[in-house]
Amino acid sequence: MNGLRNMGDKLRTEIGEGVVVLASTIEGKVNLMVTATDEAVKKGAHAGNIIKAIAAEVGGGGGGRPNMAQAGGKNPAGIDDAMAKAKEVFSAQVGA
Repeated sequence: MNGLRNMGDKLRTEIGEGVVVLASTIEGKVNLMVTATDEAVKKGAHAGNIIKAIAAEVGGGGGGRPNMAQAGGKNPAGIDDAMAKAKEVFSAQVGA
């Protein structure tokens, strides 16, 4: 999870504006991390709400703040669905 947070922080500074969603699997366990830039948060993005919505796709749960959230799960097969759901939730949050 520390590696995901570090990568998320790095990508957040590089993208300028938006949301970064990262996933990893280690020994059958899934880690998810969502981070949002300040500009995205101002437009309505909320990393904690995104993570809550997508964690179920990997059989887990999580939470966090508007600018950073994390979750864990036990279903690596659900990662693609979690990523698709993240895009859907983000679009609904910012009205895109």
